[in-house]
Amino acid sequence: MLHPLPLPQAPAPGLEAQRRLRLLHFSNADARGGAEEHMLTLLRGLDHHRFELHVACPPALAAHLRDLPEDVQLCPAAPHDPWSAGPGLALRAYLRRHCIDVLHAHISCSSRAAAPWAWWAGTPIVVETPHVRESWRQGWRKAAWMDRIAGRGVDAYIAVSEANALYLRDDRGLPPEKIHLIRNGVDVGRFRMRTAPQLDPRPALGIAPGELLLLCVARLEPQKGHTVLLEAMAQLLPATPPLRLVCLGEGRLAGALRAQAAKLGLGARVLFPGFCPNVATWLSVADIFVLPSFYEGLPLSAMEAAAAGCPIVATDVDGTPEVVEDGGNGLLVPAGDSRSLSQALLRLIADPELRRRFSESGRQRAARQFDQRRQVEETSRLYLQLWRKTAPRRRRAASGGPLG
Repeated sequence: MLHPLPLPQAPAPGLEAQRRLRLLHFSNADARGGAEEHMLTLLRGLDHHRFELHVACPPALAAHLRDLPEDVQLCPAAPHDPWSAGPGLALRAYLRRHCIDVLHAHISCSSRAAAPWAWWAGTPIVVETPHVRESWRQGWRKAAWMDRIAGRGVDAYIAVSEANALYLRDDRGLPPEKIHLIRNGVDVGRFRMRTAPQLDPRPALGIAPGELLLLCVARLEPQKGHTVLLEAMAQLLPATPPLRLVCLGEGRLAGALRAQAAKLGLGARVLFPGFCPNVATWLSVADIFVLPSFYEGLPLSAMEAAAAGCPIVATDVDGTPEVVEDGGNGLLVPAGDSRSLSQALLRLIADPELRRRFSESGRQRAARQFDQRRQVEETSRLYLQLWRKTAPRRRRAASGGPLG
């Protein structure tokens, strides 16, 4: 079993006591998903007296980050790969102009795109949070040598779950001393609040209060398994009371999923309202939360559902069992199995008392384990630890000496 690495409890005397550490979070995603919510949790929660905060991302993602703290500076340069010269040079210029101390990239493809430009800009520290297992990596692309080369410019990897940490160590072959286990967290208090009747989102979509509501919060991407969920819904409907499935999120599969729902005869029983900035309002009125992913890191949406007291049906993949205890606050099913998924959903639909027990257990579990304040504090300590650790290297660079 892997455990969080011990981090210093307070900053030692040094530069961080004299000025704010300049920190830039980087994502080259075009849609807002769990990794971006993780990033926002840090940008909101980090001590703004200790850190000067920046974020770099594509314009498409920036349009969905209207809830950024006012003092976070935005850089609209985000290369999609190391060879994107225009955005890469713009990112390098920004890093140099603002004298960024730490670049923190989210998702490994973002890290591979940004790390070379950060190295060329002379940015002292690069941190990567990979978030998920990269199931697309097969054959030569799975080879560990790729990660060893790319990882030379990365000072630390943050694993968001124990499963994620094991994947980084065993599958990607990363040095264990560079892997730091810092689990995701959520604003538990916000998701425990009930939605006022006038803010109930259901009427706007024509959902009656008496209809059972299933909720899926996930990007409309292949990873998230919506196609399997729609197949399960088609199996459910003949044997259930009136119910609706609401899929919140955006992504490449939006059109294909709507077409699949129509082909399966699901009609208005499945709704795709798009991105929702306030998921808490939906979780407070949902009866069951469902997450049919093929792979995950530590799913924030499931943590939010647990905090809101929403019973969960999810796939038994990666870090999800660290959030969903099978038979405790939800049910786990094999990934890609629509029949098992429909049976688990039917079990909860037919048993209100089981839903009530899962609801209370989820709230208690979230309060004990998922508070974002722990995540923010542990990440803050890691930044300062890395800053002290790299002091000799920075001194050599400042004097013009060798960096090795």
